[in-house]
Amino acid sequence: MVSRADELKAEAEDLKGAARLEDLHLWQMEKVKSTKKGSKTYLYWMASWREGDKVRNVHLGSCKKVDHETALQKARKMKAEALGISEN
Repeated sequence: MVSRADELKAEAEDLKGAARLEDLHLWQMEKVKSTKKGSKTYLYWMASWREGDKVRNVHLGSCKKVDHETALQKARKMKAEALGISEN
């Protein structure tokens, strides 16, 4: 019976780590650059998550070069490294 409890505890810890990786916000930042010829708008993927009391914002790349799924995978990997969680 003790081994079953240990198995359930280990499973709960794994799920907790996975849930922490899912708890991030992926969004697009719009940057407008003005030049002599006019203004140009660029879109970038950004991700945000909490580390303790602070919110961390990270730049993931241009929306032209990186699609949503790739940006999400990159953000999860960066968050896992930042929090010291092994990603499965």
